[in-house]
Amino acid sequence: MKAKWFLLGCLGVVIVVGLVVGMSFARVYNRLVVLDQAVQAQWGQVENVYQRRMDLIPNLVATVKGAAGFEKSTFTQVAEARAKVGQVTAGQIKNLVNNPQAFKKFEAAQAGLSSALSRLLVTVERYPELKATENFQALQAQLEGTENRIAVERMRFNETARAFNSYRQSFPTNIIAGFFGNKFQEKPYFKATEGAATPPKVDFGQ
Repeated sequence: MKAKWFLLGCLGVVIVVGLVVGMSFARVYNRLVVLDQAVQAQWGQVENVYQRRMDLIPNLVATVKGAAGFEKSTFTQVAEARAKVGQVTAGQIKNLVNNPQAFKKFEAAQAGLSSALSRLLVTVERYPELKATENFQALQAQLEGTENRIAVERMRFNETARAFNSYRQSFPTNIIAGFFGNKFQEKPYFKATEGAATPPKVDFGQ
């Protein structure tokens, strides 16, 4: 009889321990899901502001093309940089935050587009008649606002990625996350590189 109660007691302890471990596992998993979704949501905001810039470029290029003598190579570089961004993001957008290599390619392509835009906008300085047009001034204001939003959303993305990574790297979360393969992979960050992190100058002066 004593042996029976001993076995039942041991079984009870095992069940209790199993429930505690299971609840802890579930709590960690749910927290990872919440933080991962926060990163995904913020990535959507980053994507939106970058897409806004992409959408502005055709109108910008069309406007500067109308300026007499404007250097063709300048807006050709912008068009090519824009096309490269499209090639990098095609079919990869959903996986970028879980794919460090694809993320780096995306960031490099966007930096290339920023650089091309900067060169175009500097060139515009030589065309006061172009700067004075109502259409160009409207594009100037929209582009300036978009570049500011890009900087803000990149910063917010890094903050949500850092919150996820900090939790993911803690113990025992790192062990539990490892059970799910790449589902809860550490998130990459936007990194400031020389020149790439500086928004194109859009204050042309009045």
